[in-house]
Amino acid sequence: MARYPAGPWSAAGDWGLLLLRLTFGLLMAAHGAQKLFGVFGGQGLTATGQGFEALGYRPGRVFAVIGGLSEGLGGLGLALGFLTPLAAAALIGVMINAMATVTGANGLWEAQGGVEYSVGITVVALAVAALGPGRLAVDRFFPWGRGGWLSAAVALGLGGIGAAITLSL
Repeated sequence: MARYPAGPWSAAGDWGLLLLRLTFGLLMAAHGAQKLFGVFGGQGLTATGQGFEALGYRPGRVFAVIGGLSEGLGGLGLALGFLTPLAAAALIGVMINAMATVTGANGLWEAQGGVEYSVGITVVALAVAALGPGRLAVDRFFPWGRGGWLSAAVALGLGGIGAAITLSL
């Protein structure tokens, strides 16, 4: 019996999920590298830490490392389809923090500094956790690689808990 039946796990579906994972995952990994290493036009850890301090995250440098690693490792995990629910949780947590501290007061649209981008990333991460990363992923060999309600709940729950802890500190 095939592990993935015909239907959503067709060859086209697998390639579509790979394209989605690579695009969003690598963009988020690069975003994390901007924070951590100052590459791709980023400010680097010192300036990012100062920015986090200005937002009320203290010590700013520690939270900049947490944010950068969450984006970097979460993005790489999503791109590879590796530990997908945890990768999605990392990205969801970062995006909830961004919405709560930076963009939430500015409404919906990105052009006005709103939550549009953060909502998009959150929904993509949650959808990949729910659908599973597909057969072209490292996770295809593990039970959580098929996605489902539990994977989505883990991603959303851990992301929300991580955001709540971070915001409460």
